[in-house]
Amino acid sequence: MSREDIMRRLELLRIEHRDLDSAIGALVDAGGGDQMQVARLKKRKLRLRDEIALLEDQLVPDIIA
Repeated sequence: MSREDIMRRLELLRIEHRDLDSAIGALVDAGGGDQMQVARLKKRKLRLRDEIALLEDQLVPDIIA
């Protein structure tokens, strides 16, 4: 995967992460949200965060101290 591909993928993942955050907030604020649905969205958000961190690590070169 090239650096540009990683950057594009990161941007898409960050957008999806923000969208999930908004959706979770809306469900919680509405009060009638299905707790299972909220839990699934939170898990998806965590997986996105992990993938974002992994891709960001690929962009940063290893520095041997």
